[in-house]
Amino acid sequence: MAEQLKPCVFLDRDGTITEEVGYVNHVSRLRLIPGAAKAIRKLNDAGVLAICVSNQAGVARGYFTLDLLKDTMARMEALLSEKQDAHLDGIYYCPHHPEGKPPFNEDSRDRKPKPGMVEKACADFPVDMDRSYMIGDRKSDVTFGHALGLRTVLVLTGYGRGEWEHQRDQFDYEPAHVADDLLAAVGWILEDLALSRVRAESAEPSPEG
Repeated sequence: MAEQLKPCVFLDRDGTITEEVGYVNHVSRLRLIPGAAKAIRKLNDAGVLAICVSNQAGVARGYFTLDLLKDTMARMEALLSEKQDAHLDGIYYCPHHPEGKPPFNEDSRDRKPKPGMVEKACADFPVDMDRSYMIGDRKSDVTFGHALGLRTVLVLTGYGRGEWEHQRDQFDYEPAHVADDLLAAVGWILEDLALSRVRAESAEPSPEG
């Protein structure tokens, strides 16, 4: 029997789950945004996949090593677990940048807004793309999600507030929703999923009497 597809929330890392501090070149600089662990726990409890997709060009630019990047991702997972017993179902990142240093100086298909990380996630998990979402704090996250047919949510943490208030006219697409932070974004998504189920059920033909 085929595995049942599940809705998924794809999440940017810096400025969405964790505080935007520039390049995270030491594990001590990685800190969760307040409410982020609770938000991800809500997804866990609802049976919604939570998958991080993150550009990490600092590796290609020589600001930190691939090993340090792995350490900061592990630190994020540990903090989520410690605070709310929350977990990410998957973490995907792209350390490449075409203007970076070898061997990471390629124009990788994994680098957002290209679709590689989501393609990999869909190969690894039973993602229902028709019921999935992208949350991020950048215009590029909205573009990325829209290109994949995902409903997009812009959070006003990280770069979000500045981009939305001062560069909104440069957005290629309007996000489906704008939320103060990840916790508010997840609340909206869970409500949207519930409404979608109601609409789907009401559209089903009545059984013959």
